[in-house]
Amino acid sequence: MARVEAARARADNRGWAVERRARTRQLIELGGLVQKAGLVDLTGDDRAALLGAFLGLSDMLKGDGGAGLVEVWRRRGRKVFEAEQ
Repeated sequence: MARVEAARARADNRGWAVERRARTRQLIELGGLVQKAGLVDLTGDDRAALLGAFLGLSDMLKGDGGAGLVEVWRRRGRKVFEAEQ
């Protein structure tokens, strides 16, 4: 019965259901990036520490030079993605 319901949920094309699946996928992918960066292991899976780190990054981006910082991070991330291919 659960399989039938799961299949039905995946085939649900109502707007809110499609948006919910897209949001869920986005959150899973973001969690994967946290793992890929090694942050889970480096913090001992301390969620408070991770949130604090993200808040610190947010503060950095709000300050002067935030856009330039994003570009530096983007280049570094792209290098890692390209190296994996």
